Amino acid sequence: MPGQGGNSTDGYGHLQLTTLPGWRGFVTEIPALPELLPEAIWSGLADDKRASYDDDRIDHHSRLLVVQTPTIRQVITSGRRLIQMNKNAHYGRCGLMVSGPARTGKTTALTQLGKTVEVIHRRRHPNSSSDIPVIYITVPPAATPKMIAMEFARFFDLPISTRSNITDIADAVCGVSTDAHVTLVTVDELHNLNTATRAGAEASDTLKYFSERIPATFVYAGISLERTGLLSGARGEQIAGRFGMVRTGPFCQDQQWTALIAALEDSLRLHRHRPGVLTRLDRYLHQRTHGMIGSLLWLIRGAAINAVLDGTEKITKQALDTVDADFTSQSPRPPAT
Repeated sequence: MPGQGGNSTDGYGHLQLTTLPGWRGFVTEIPALPELLPEAIWSGLADDKRASYDDDRIDHHSRLLVVQTPTIRQVITSGRRLIQMNKNAHYGRCGLMVSGPARTGKTTALTQLGKTVEVIHRRRHPNSSSDIPVIYITVPPAATPKMIAMEFARFFDLPISTRSNITDIADAVCGVSTDAHVTLVTVDELHNLNTATRAGAEASDTLKYFSERIPATFVYAGISLERTGLLSGARGEQIAGRFGMVRTGPFCQDQQWTALIAALEDSLRLHRHRPGVLTRLDRYLHQRTHGMIGSLLWLIRGAAINAVLDGTEKITKQALDTVDADFTSQSPRPPAT
């Protein structure tokens, strides 16, 4: 059963979504906005309490809250619909792919789907604590069939020895998945599958094998999957015939973009920041980030952390100018969707 392998003794398993403890920690986490103290109390804090208070706000700004973008809503709706469609299917289950450029929110959409499905399952089955309704794995670079199987085994923390062959691992994974009532399997970084190589093609076949053996809905995410060769050839035709696709991309400079900025600005916990400053900089922020949500988060999070560290407690255009942009937003502008 899961948890008997003892592979998470390094103390960092809770940080990895690709382990069962890490995934469950993510699912049960309820993001909370830290309290912003009144000015009089804040200015009178002793040094140790000020440091603790600032650390809490820095931690908050390092993550910020997940904003329910149209893409996230579409992925959640599509994923839940497919789960219902596949519920009584014995074969030929359909799946979903989330595809787009880097920094466009694919992983966030994938993990939010998984979190939503698991929260609903826990609410409907409060006495089934041994259930594992969702699996989350990532595809390693240059993945082989055994590496794919090991990612599943690692999520469950199965006691796999170095002598175990892929058949043994697959049987163990499929057995646990069935016993634990897995209903959704989320696979991230699918672009790491190079189907132009023999190992990559066989790894793709391994994923297909798992999708046939595990009675669950499979959802994949990766960079520009339609350009990777994954959907070409005989193998690709099978995938394309069973999987729908949600495409992610940069935001246009429109009301949705401004609403996204407003939601992020509303979650800031800075003492001297004036509401509306960031929304009035929507054009500037779009130019800096090319409309990429990941790049926008990078910029605002960095500026907010700087504002706490340097004591300015506010974000201005000048402050944003000092934050180095991620490489994606410095590259040639991708087409907006």
